[in-house]
Amino acid sequence: MKTSLFAFATDLADEGLEVVLDNVQHRAGVEELTLAVAYHDGRDIFPHNPVRKVRYLEGGTIFFRPDEGRYDGLRLRPRVGELARRGDPLGELCEAAGEREMGVNAWIVFLHNDRLGFEQPECATKNAFGDRYLTDLCPANPDVRAFAGALAADIARYGVSNIFAESLHFHGFGHGYHHERYFEDLGEIGVFLLGLCFCEHCLEAAGDAGVDAERVHRSVRGELGRRFEQEPDDEAGELAREKLEDACGDGLLGYLDSRVLTVGSLAQEVTAAAGADTRLVFMDLSGAEKGFATGAPEGGPAPTIGWHMGVDVSKLAADCDGVEALGYAADPNRVGLDLASYRSLIGNPSRLGLLLRPMPPDNRDASNLAAKLALARDAGLARTDFYHYGFCRLSALDRISEALHA
Repeated sequence: MKTSLFAFATDLADEGLEVVLDNVQHRAGVEELTLAVAYHDGRDIFPHNPVRKVRYLEGGTIFFRPDEGRYDGLRLRPRVGELARRGDPLGELCEAAGEREMGVNAWIVFLHNDRLGFEQPECATKNAFGDRYLTDLCPANPDVRAFAGALAADIARYGVSNIFAESLHFHGFGHGYHHERYFEDLGEIGVFLLGLCFCEHCLEAAGDAGVDAERVHRSVRGELGRRFEQEPDDEAGELAREKLEDACGDGLLGYLDSRVLTVGSLAQEVTAAAGADTRLVFMDLSGAEKGFATGAPEGGPAPTIGWHMGVDVSKLAADCDGVEALGYAADPNRVGLDLASYRSLIGNPSRLGLLLRPMPPDNRDASNLAAKLALARDAGLARTDFYHYGFCRLSALDRISEALHA
């Protein structure tokens, strides 16, 4: 079972490339480093960073030297971050890791990109009222799809083993920008409906799938209008397709199914662009949607909410080279529940990986982490990865090593 640690280019720059690789290889006992080569905005705490303990990330930028010719004629072009203007973080990592016989993977946040969304709002998702969500590029937009393919091909030329594809799907209303606010209760259904995209490309894709997309659009806008005027009834329990059908009619379910087709075909295109020598691993964020903040997810197994984002993991396991599940849960039994669901949907465990957090809120001791690793081994998973080198204390690396050897 392969293992890697996720990290930022700023981790390498601030601590020193060789220091980080020593920590990853010898202290954590991990075989590979997975570098964020395209990432979004954020403000994070870095406990062992010698330069900055709190950092605002340079979001919407890339951390490698792009082959500019690959983007000729495209509406969207990558924005090069400061570190990549001064050097080539990915290239330098590949060279140094190669000397140690360590593997290198690339971690790409594809469509959650406010920099490009603000520059090219026509490429962003659009809600039922025509408002653009400038933090999220639309998976159905042909300009966005062309950019995603070019970005994957550009990264693959570095010879990385895997591209971990984050944000290669639709996003909900809650996953967005900074200081987001709303105070009136729209209900779970209302929040979900407000996150749906009705741009011309999504409407066209739904129409091609046999859906009366304009009728769905009107229905969703009308339901949201009612919820803006008056408080909705209590909506206990997890969001279900049946509840959406009751609110907006069965056409909405067809519209949601068309989103699954959009995400699947985009994943196929990006996998093909990456080429035969680089695996494209689709990161299913369902586990993060449930457990990111608390490490205590509730309700059904993580992949059962994938349809919220247009994600069908059984289809994507075939469309891509693999799927990465996010095991963001403190309880190993909960991780086991999710893994069993992924296994049943995907079948072949060699096409499934697991991302774990060796730190709070998911983990505080090696025995807990070892129990989760044992679940991954027993399930026959291809790999287990750890998130995130810069976010944890260095003692978490010892925890990884102890758990791996338990």
